[in-house]
Amino acid sequence: MTILLMVILFVLLIFPHELGHFIVARLCDVQVNEFSFGMGPVLFKKQGKETQYSIRAIPVGGFCAMEGEDTEEAGDNPRAFNNKKWWQKILILLAGAAMNILIAFIVMIFVSAIGGIITNRLAAVSPGGPAELAGIRAGDTVIAVEDMETDTWSDVVNALDIATKKDGPVSVTVKRGSEEITFQMAPMVNEEGRRIVGIEAEISHRPGTAIKSAAIATGEMFTAIFKSLRDLIHSENVLEQVSGPVGIAQAVGETSSYGAMYYLYLVAMISVNLAIFNLLPFPALDGGRIIFVIIRAITGKAISDKAEGIVHMIGMAVLIGLAIIVTGSDILKLFK
Repeated sequence: MTILLMVILFVLLIFPHELGHFIVARLCDVQVNEFSFGMGPVLFKKQGKETQYSIRAIPVGGFCAMEGEDTEEAGDNPRAFNNKKWWQKILILLAGAAMNILIAFIVMIFVSAIGGIITNRLAAVSPGGPAELAGIRAGDTVIAVEDMETDTWSDVVNALDIATKKDGPVSVTVKRGSEEITFQMAPMVNEEGRRIVGIEAEISHRPGTAIKSAAIATGEMFTAIFKSLRDLIHSENVLEQVSGPVGIAQAVGETSSYGAMYYLYLVAMISVNLAIFNLLPFPALDGGRIIFVIIRAITGKAISDKAEGIVHMIGMAVLIGLAIIVTGSDILKLFK
């Protein structure tokens, strides 16, 4: 099952990345010689009007082979990648990461819609509780507690936790239809000794709520990954903080044992991670290629196709070497 989920993971991460390059390349009228699903030996191929479409033996990604992308063979072909305008090249290079972000967003919409989102709209009010006695009803949306605004249920819980620790009544403002009403209530002490007001959140499966939640979750993933990158720079043991395919496989096995939603969240997180990684300004990565496009747009032919190709080749060798080291470290972790 872990192997199957790993294959699905790579298909969802790498293939859409290359599909993004392919779609924008076609929109920019770049000649695409081959677009492949999978890697390794060819199992099936079909020659289109211009592009060869192929399915390969190892279903862990794909590639988009554009004319004149990595060689000096572009010549005078106006449809070669290297002969396109600088902004078209950047759009094509950005498209892969954009697709990874889109995949993460779509996955999180699915997770939010199926699992449901806890909102600050009330599903129920405890009979005889402080909230009901004050006049609050099911269907009201809590927008403030005391002077603290509450956009989410988490905000409501945190604000009430602070407000109920003080003596005296608690002020809660709700939105009822188009009207905003403020109520004063005296919290009651429950069997556990906690001061409560007696309200229950609504769990929403509405598409609009799911889309909003997915956008917030995807943004939070960006923040978490950038924080991890910052911590990685200052880390004394980098290998303990990073993972390769073996480490990812272990994470897939662990998260899938908790349920499908945990696995899908991992897919979204890794997809955002891949987008950010590919945009790093390092040779051979999309980010490194974008840097060269900008430099060459400013300096003209100061850097030749051959020189850029050598730099990217060296960058790829370094990345392969790092991948081997990280994989070795992942294997060693398994025995600890």
